[in-house]
Amino acid sequence: MLIQQTIIQKLTAQFSPSELFVENESHMHSSGRGAESHFKVTIVSEQFEGMRSVARHRAIYACLAEELENGVHALALHPYTASEWQQQGQAIPKSTNCLGHGH
Repeated sequence: MLIQQTIIQKLTAQFSPSELFVENESHMHSSGRGAESHFKVTIVSEQFEGMRSVARHRAIYACLAEELENGVHALALHPYTASEWQQQGQAIPKSTNCLGHGH
């Protein structure tokens, strides 16, 4: 199974998101095409209600600890509650360019 599919399954089981977008951004980094090392996760879950940003990130990292120990190098996390998702326009944040890409 692809790591991306595993991430989707684990986050869905743990957080019951109303929205979940997992993008493989490895091609934007020195890992190159076909790699599964860099991901952007945009997730909307009521479970984040009342949680600070750091706590949300920690919960996601804990859920994906096995993947982080076995090849996933970076996760760009964008966790929202439903109201936050509405307020920010339901748009997936743009990715930043990797400084190491192309070097």
